[in-house]
Amino acid sequence: MMDILDAGVNNILMISLHGYVAAEPELGKPDTGGQVVYVLELAKRFSRLGRRVDLVTRRFEDQPEVDEINNNLRVWRIPFGGKEFIRKEDMHDHMGDFVTNLLSAIRTSSTRYDIVYSHYWDAGWAGQKIAEELEIPHIHTPHSLGAWKQESMGADMSMAEMETAYRFEERIRKEFLVYQMCDHVIATTEPQAELLKEQYDLLANRVTVVPPGMDEDRFSPVRQADIQALRQKYGLREHDVLTLGRMAHNKGYDLLIRALPTLLELVPTARLVAAVGGEDSAQDKAGVATLQELAAELGVADKIEWVQYVADEELADYYRATAVFSMSSRYEPFGMVAIEAMACGTPAVITVHGGLYELVNFGKQALYADPNRPLEYGTMLAFPMLYPDLAHQLSVEGARFARRNFGWTGIAKKSLAIFQSVAQRSSGEIV
Repeated sequence: MMDILDAGVNNILMISLHGYVAAEPELGKPDTGGQVVYVLELAKRFSRLGRRVDLVTRRFEDQPEVDEINNNLRVWRIPFGGKEFIRKEDMHDHMGDFVTNLLSAIRTSSTRYDIVYSHYWDAGWAGQKIAEELEIPHIHTPHSLGAWKQESMGADMSMAEMETAYRFEERIRKEFLVYQMCDHVIATTEPQAELLKEQYDLLANRVTVVPPGMDEDRFSPVRQADIQALRQKYGLREHDVLTLGRMAHNKGYDLLIRALPTLLELVPTARLVAAVGGEDSAQDKAGVATLQELAAELGVADKIEWVQYVADEELADYYRATAVFSMSSRYEPFGMVAIEAMACGTPAVITVHGGLYELVNFGKQALYADPNRPLEYGTMLAFPMLYPDLAHQLSVEGARFARRNFGWTGIAKKSLAIFQSVAQRSSGEIV
């Protein structure tokens, strides 16, 4: 291990287990959203900076064993838990098989790594076992915390219902073990870092905040003339509010719909474009149907345009063509979609229940509100439409803020500096 560390951190084993991780991920499929984008983009930048990266995930359905992304990066799928999709809440029972199968594959191929970098608690638990076996450091990014999620959902579900659906007790116990035993935690926001210290007893010197990144070349603003052309192309309107993401309770789409009467009172020509779900599944269909029933009850059904899925290559143009982007989550560890929208020059109204709002300058780079208060949230959605100068300010300064603070190359460099520091520290701890 000492010789490997002396040579620097050049070979990285990244682990992200749930969802459809691929060279070209099918965003919108179950458990396939912001975390998958985060992991892939970061891995690509590591490889661009000269590191060799194996991004390990679960092999299921008819997926190939390997996606070769470039000379330094591959997605490597390890089978466990059968051939069917397993949602992330049900991975608890299969982690031991993954650890065994991956270690066997690593030793058979004689592959050597300098560091393990895991994502979410399932991969964190497995990554700790693997790092201990390989005698290399383990760095972990939680993405979300079980204790925070449990507390945030407490008003909507009973403890028994939450335990049946999410197995919080076991998750939190395993999270605690991961955070205590791994070499370092990279949190995505300051509030998340504080929760790690307060609720999981994490030592302050074992956590560093590095925000997520976005593709600054892909997500960028365009001229007003181009925006008008995009609106015509996609059938979008001057006062459209865009929301998008997977169909999940924590995303707060119902809270956004409850805010529409206030928005429409202030801006009668407003409309919500809801690109919700994306997976043609019974669960997604049921979730959207429930939202449509709520919209009908509130008398705003005719003011919502339902879009099942926005193609990845059209996503930036959808951001650019709408008047406001809404992130109304009940809880959101960060909210990458909001950063992408801001980078495209679209004024954003974000949730106060997450980390991003503490980073932005209210009224300059973005607006924020509590989506549990429909009057407050609906008013914030209306402001950029009512005041063009404010919209222009949010467009320009929001894009500058997103580009300067969240470009993926800069995020990758910050992460690699942490890797190197941890590797050096770990080498000093070896007896």
